[in-house]
Amino acid sequence: MTDPTTGLRLAPHDVAVCKGDGALYLSSRLPLDPVVGRTGDWLHRWASEAPDRIFLSERRGDGWRDLSYAETLEAVRAIAAALIARGLGQDTPIAILSGNSIDHALLSFGAQYAGVPTVPLAEQYSLIEEAHPRLVYVLEKVRPAMAFVDDAGRYAAALALPQFDGVEIVASCTDGAPRPVTAFGEVLRGERSDDVDAAHARVGPATVAKILFTSGSSSDPKGVLTTQGMMCANQAQIASALPFLKDRPPRICDWLPWNHVFGGSHNVNMILANGGTLAIDNGKPTRALFADTVRNVTERPGTLSFNVPVGFSMLVQEMQANMDLRRAYFRDLDLIVYAGASLPQEVWSSLETMAMEVRGRLPLMISSWGMTETAPATLMLHEPIGRSGVIGVPLPGTEIKLLPDAEMRCELRVKGPNVMAGYFGDPARTAEAFDDEGFLVTGDAVRFVDDGDPDRGLVFDGRVSEDFKLLTGTWVQAGKLRLQALEGLRGLVQDVVVCGHDRDVIGLLIFPQPDRVHGDNTSDGAVIDPALQAAIEERLRDMARAATGSAKRISRALILAEPPSLKDAEITDKGSLNIRRIITRRAALLERLYDNEDPGLIRV
Repeated sequence: MTDPTTGLRLAPHDVAVCKGDGALYLSSRLPLDPVVGRTGDWLHRWASEAPDRIFLSERRGDGWRDLSYAETLEAVRAIAAALIARGLGQDTPIAILSGNSIDHALLSFGAQYAGVPTVPLAEQYSLIEEAHPRLVYVLEKVRPAMAFVDDAGRYAAALALPQFDGVEIVASCTDGAPRPVTAFGEVLRGERSDDVDAAHARVGPATVAKILFTSGSSSDPKGVLTTQGMMCANQAQIASALPFLKDRPPRICDWLPWNHVFGGSHNVNMILANGGTLAIDNGKPTRALFADTVRNVTERPGTLSFNVPVGFSMLVQEMQANMDLRRAYFRDLDLIVYAGASLPQEVWSSLETMAMEVRGRLPLMISSWGMTETAPATLMLHEPIGRSGVIGVPLPGTEIKLLPDAEMRCELRVKGPNVMAGYFGDPARTAEAFDDEGFLVTGDAVRFVDDGDPDRGLVFDGRVSEDFKLLTGTWVQAGKLRLQALEGLRGLVQDVVVCGHDRDVIGLLIFPQPDRVHGDNTSDGAVIDPALQAAIEERLRDMARAATGSAKRISRALILAEPPSLKDAEITDKGSLNIRRIITRRAALLERLYDNEDPGLIRV
């Protein structure tokens, strides 16, 4: 149907619900679009139907480097031939250390074409020496046969690690390399042979395309075996719900990193599957790089826009005065997708207002839910809703299992062709990941927008896996309480860890804002700062007065002197806290949190 608000072809929400054994099972009644067998099928289609259409663009000085579909297919087949000639296959993955670029994309698609897995990694693993242990962990686990960087000199410290001994290093720029490297241009001149067609014919839905490592927010990163079938099914699922993607070639100008499933699988494959154009944004929503994003979006605006809430907030702020950006951004915009957190309603409203001013109609504004393990989209809004915070309904082909508690907060489990079969080299954690019905145990919790109408969708309600019980047997929703604490302590803290497992009350380990700590008065890892302690105590007392029970009342806190350590894996590559690692590494400080005589303790 054509939606009157957005003017786009959308499939209506149509959710089926079944009950059984204390669980609710949700699925979509919408039919699933045909699923291709491999990403190379998309590339062949568009190289044939639209050979001169631009597929990939990246900034080059004051202009752009553009690559058409025909040129991309030619380069991909040449790279595939070079990999085959080297004897690479499913058991010899390629580690990609650097960020988004055309060369990165060509190598990734060339590897997929030949049936060679790639392992795209967060740039900070290589560029920040403190993060090298994470890089070493992954390299020793996957044992790559090849590694790629865009600039060997920039990545020299990482490339000098002994874990790269015997690994062929390929670089777009070879200057400054600490060891012998192969120029990317040599790989791009791969021999043409019948072996390429034969190898590509062997690639199918079960072929591993990528090993994507999770951010490790609760443990060491896990390598998700991402198959061709998972990625291809997911794009068919999305297109079934958003049929307007097939009406005209989509365009995006996107910065989201390709070592994450949102940017590297969801966005890149959406463009390829639908014959669109991807402009690689070398900017980011940071103070240092946002000006590059503004320039890129102004010059190469998209019909689709993907971002995290802070990115949309920065765009809205810039567009208040920058009319060139506002007009370019909204001129052809069909879709806005936010992920990672709920979009502030004031940002949502500003986007709607500006869209009406520029174009006279609203884009579809939605969110979705997914994980690295689900390739990623599993729940998605595909109707206008007019508000932030709703993550949607099951996509066609997926099945959702909900385990409700007494308050109708539901643990979320999922099944579908986009869900992984397991983790790389980790049978124990693979077995733990699925329940006895074959559903992936996500650890997330959701609620119905309307208990009587499943078509209204679900909202995210924290992490079940972070919840714990007090000694009284009362469950604490730690994820939700952390967000409330961050709001209540805004301006005083950078982050907090909610504690209380098998304790009688809830406590916080606090990472303070550095500018709020005066002097250097610490006591074995805790801050002794009377002014800051008093300010936090006052805020916590206000929160405690509003709390409705022991599961929501924070009774004590301890300010930590040492910020979270990247070297010791207390921070993930997404910048979030690794709660389990922090509590384990700082066990002595956890004990001090529950010592009523400790000089650093804040009691409420």
